[in-house]
Amino acid sequence: MRKLSSLIVGLLVVLGIGQMCIYTVGEREYAMVFALGELKHVVDEPGIHFKLPPPLQNVVYLDKRLLTLDTSGADLVQTSEKKNLMIDTFVKWRIGNPRLYWVSFQGSERAASDRLAALLRDVLNIAVNKRTVNQITSSEREKAMSEISELLQARVKDVGIDIVDVRMKRVDFTPEISESVYSRMEAERKRVASEERSKGAAQAERIRASADRQSEVILAEAYRDAQKTKGEGDGEAARIYAEAFGADPEFARFYRSLEAYRSSFSQKSDVMVVDPSADFFTYLKKEKAEAAK
Repeated sequence: MRKLSSLIVGLLVVLGIGQMCIYTVGEREYAMVFALGELKHVVDEPGIHFKLPPPLQNVVYLDKRLLTLDTSGADLVQTSEKKNLMIDTFVKWRIGNPRLYWVSFQGSERAASDRLAALLRDVLNIAVNKRTVNQITSSEREKAMSEISELLQARVKDVGIDIVDVRMKRVDFTPEISESVYSRMEAERKRVASEERSKGAAQAERIRASADRQSEVILAEAYRDAQKTKGEGDGEAARIYAEAFGADPEFARFYRSLEAYRSSFSQKSDVMVVDPSADFFTYLKKEKAEAAK
């Protein structure tokens, strides 16, 4: 019985020691094996691994995943135009060399983030100081971020950090110059609007002048065509009259006399002082003479 108990105790001790000699590494972490406080090797392959039991060897884990440095506030940076900008950035980074990272920060992510934030401010100043506001906010924004990323990578390569990306979340003017900037923007927009209105007014005047000119031309051509048609009609009427009157001249003279009488005596109140022997009354006299016969 005592032998069985000793066997069980021995087996439990062996299992306990064996459990302390086994450790697992996940896909999202590095395993750093230390022997009496000295870093022996780094394991980055996921799976089950073996080591000596503590205190001979122990394991410290580091995060292999993509990490984010998101600054709590915007940094004040000056452009080449001596204008102050408030730039808010974030950095995507990971542990590239666990051994260098451990030596530099003793595995502290907080210490690494503080160091990274300080270096970020330095390279941000370098990239922004040589560019204008327009370049930082528009034309060279992507180029500036690439340059910041390269400069930052060059400064952290000796501490085991890999920079994946650097982005500017927000670029604003400082409060003391924002109002003047907005005033200049408003004035510029008003100037552009006034210029466009002037162009529109000039274009409208040109259109009205062209329309008036076309109207005068159309009316002149219409009047010309109307007079031509009227002249042709008068000529045709005169020809028809001439043919009709030429067929019977006496009837023509009689018809014209009747037209003259009708026009002259159209109103009862009309009074004419004419010599009775004048040719105007030729056909009236003739009618009386024929009636007397």
